[in-house]
Formats: sequence, C-alpha cells, structure tokens
Amino acid sequence: MDNTITHLFEGRSRHTLDEKGRLAVPARFREILKKRGDSSLVVTNLSSCLVAFATDDWQKIKEKAINLPLFDSAANIYIRYFISGAIECPLKQGRILISPDLRQLAGLNKEVVLVGHLTRFEIWDKARWEEEFERDKESFPKISQSLTDLGI
Repeated sequence: MDNTITHLFEGRSRHTLDEKGRLAVPARFREILKKRGDSSLVVTNLSSCLVAFATDDWQKIKEKAINLPLFDSAANIYIRYFISGAIECPLKQGRILISPDLRQLAGLNKEVVLVGHLTRFEIWDKARWEEEFERDKESFPKISQSLTDLGI
C-alpha cells in the first residue's frame, strides 16, 4: 500500500448526519482510501470530537499500544478511553455509520464538520467545531515560535 504524502486527509467540510447516524465521507477522502486499498475507517473518541483512521494507520496505533506497560496508569487510561472506543466503519455507498455511543460521546448533532489531519480526520459537532476553531485562531499567533522550533 502506497502511503505517500499525496494520500493524506486535508481540508475542512460541513456535512449532515442522517437520523440513523450515517455520514457521507467527502469524495476526496474516499479517493484517498481507494488509493490506499481501503474500504473502511476506524472511528474512535478523542476529547471533544471523533477521529477516523484508515485501517492500516489504525493498525500501527494498535501495534504500539499492545506493548504498553500493564501497570502504567497513563497507558491504561489511553487504552480504556481511546483504543476501546474504536469501531470499524465500513464505507457503504460513500457513507459510514457512526454508532450512537460515539455520537453521544462527541456530542454530534445533525450538522458536523470534518477536519483533515493528514493521517486521520476529525468529526466535530458544528457548534463545538466553531468554538474550537475560534480558540485555535486566537492561539495561532502565539504558537508561532514553537512551530519554528519544530521546523515548520
């Protein structure tokens, strides 16, 4: 599977969840999955939103998690919260079905925003996204130095 820099999730787009929790995946994201030979996503909870991974990227996360120390509290919280929330969501007719539990955890209502994060994309409730984006927009000038330190 070719996972070059051209096969990454980028951009933001607004979408609507239907009454069953089905979400249309943008054509550009579906094309990335197709190029990677993938027909499903793994979706899990992340603080105030959901995050979706291509299955090969999720596999890499699991491979690292399996070796975490049994008695490390941070590792256990990570596994209980992030790893255990994961659900494989097959892509059917360009849509995925998001479980009621995950929708509730992320506070997803009808209107959502998908936010590309290169190897993954986030799924936000529209109102929560707008609040988060405003905070990020205000913080962005302040983080310039740390970005420079990272080589960006």
